[in-house]
Amino acid sequence: MKRTAIKIKKYTKNVNIVNNNNLEKRILCILLYSFGICAFLYVLILGNMTFNVVARQSLGVHVRTLSNEVGDLELKYLSLSNKVDLAMSSEMGFKEAKTQYAVRKSLGTLSFLSIK
Repeated sequence: MKRTAIKIKKYTKNVNIVNNNNLEKRILCILLYSFGICAFLYVLILGNMTFNVVARQSLGVHVRTLSNEVGDLELKYLSLSNKVDLAMSSEMGFKEAKTQYAVRKSLGTLSFLSIK
């Protein structure tokens, strides 16, 4: 029995029972590549979010500027609209338009006879 155990130990050291063709190395490479791709995508998405936040803040400043300009223009409009009247328009050369409508004559008349 002892001889058989020694023979088996010597035989198993020399023989590779499971030939997995470097399966462990391939799994490690796949994991490392996956980690690298995930890290790259993370940095890319984080960078895009940062640039979007900065762009939104600059657009907010631009919106405030435009709303101030709109308010100023509304005030100018209101001050000018109070000055407009018939006298000013006639001074500027505007005339009141006379409208003429197309009228169609009826083709005939209906008469209802009343019975007594």
